[in-house]
Amino acid sequence: MSTVQGSRPTMSQRMGWAIADGIVVTRRSLLHFTRVPTLLVFSVVQPIMFVLLFRYVFGGAITAPGGIPYVNYLLPGIFVQTAIFGSTQTGIGLAEDLKSGLIDRFRSLPMARSAVLVGRTTTDLVRNLVVVLLMIGVGYLVGFSFDYGLIPALGAIGLSVAIGFAFSWVSATIGLLIRDVESVQAASFTWIFPLTFISSVFVPLDSMGPFLEAIARNNPVTIWANTVRVLTVGPLILGPGETVEGLIVKSTLWIVGILAVFAPVSIRRYRKLT
Repeated sequence: MSTVQGSRPTMSQRMGWAIADGIVVTRRSLLHFTRVPTLLVFSVVQPIMFVLLFRYVFGGAITAPGGIPYVNYLLPGIFVQTAIFGSTQTGIGLAEDLKSGLIDRFRSLPMARSAVLVGRTTTDLVRNLVVVLLMIGVGYLVGFSFDYGLIPALGAIGLSVAIGFAFSWVSATIGLLIRDVESVQAASFTWIFPLTFISSVFVPLDSMGPFLEAIARNNPVTIWANTVRVLTVGPLILGPGETVEGLIVKSTLWIVGILAVFAPVSIRRYRKLT
């Protein structure tokens, strides 16, 4: 049913406009991404270095649980780390747009306030998916394989990308608060490095000291890495009392919790920009 001329738009209409605006911004960001291929190259170089270093330099000294090859333990953790590291581009990109004045031009247009953030985070979701798929190809070259079936493998990929999407909103909040490209990059890696390294991304938790192990066990990155591993190699690496379903539920709750906190915060911050 059409609305009366001059009446306020309905919730469904506003949502439809916001989605349409978000698609436009996403398309613009994806076009920019394809025109700067070095962004993709450098997004892939770092995780490849981690794979090669840990696979061939440290792999001989690390024993994976469940008797699985270390490369099958390593790559799922690298997928999670790659997605989290890739999320920093959201904050950096927003800081660049603020510095160039592009955000001011967007804000002067009759478009949904959330469209810029949705477009940016969706673009980085697509980029993370491309990078994770490329990492899978690299993994197969060094001996990695999905041993638990096609559906769990797709679930592992989807979970990795969802983690990056959630952290893109964290990065967006940082970018909108700091608003300086170099400072945003430095601030992002300041918290991302300990978050990913004090976890089960690279090594089993029992190889750490008691203090670090206690921190790592309560680190969401550990839960995500272990969930992606289970979806990759099966329940061989489940800890005492753990189940595949339980890990999936915990991982999902962490993602939903991060989105529930940082998406509204970043949108409110965007609305307050002058």
